[in-house]
Amino acid sequence: MSARYVNPEGLKTQSYYTHAIVRDGTLVFLTGQVAWDEAGELVGRDDIGTQMAQIWINIGAAVTALGATFDDIVKIVTYSTSREWLPAIHAERSKHFAPGRFPASTFVLVSGLVDPDMLVEIDVTVMVPAR
Repeated sequence: MSARYVNPEGLKTQSYYTHAIVRDGTLVFLTGQVAWDEAGELVGRDDIGTQMAQIWINIGAAVTALGATFDDIVKIVTYSTSREWLPAIHAERSKHFAPGRFPASTFVLVSGLVDPDMLVEIDVTVMVPAR
C-alpha cells in the first residue's frame, strides 16, 4: 500500500518521526503496550533497553494479528517516566522503520505508569490495509 509522508516546510524535521502520513485503510487503535511478556510478567525491571525490546515484540504481535506490518503504523504516542530514556526509545524504534518512513509521533513525560517498575508505555495507531 502506498503512503505519502508529509513534512511541511516551516516545521522542524526530525530523523525519528514524520509530521503526517496519508494512506488508505481501516484505522485501528491498539491498547498501550508495556514490557509484559505473554504470562503478564514485567520484562527488564530497571532496564529501558530490555523494556523497549519487549514493547516492540508486543506491538509486532498485535500488528501482525491485524494482518498489518510496522509500515502500517501511522501514529506513536510514547509515555515515559524520564527524558533520560529518549536515546533508548529512539534506538529501538529505529530498528523497525526505514529511514524517512517513521510514523507521526508524540512523547509524553509522566510521573508513573500502572506498575511503578515500568519505564515506558507505547500507544500506536495502525492503518490496516484494505483487503
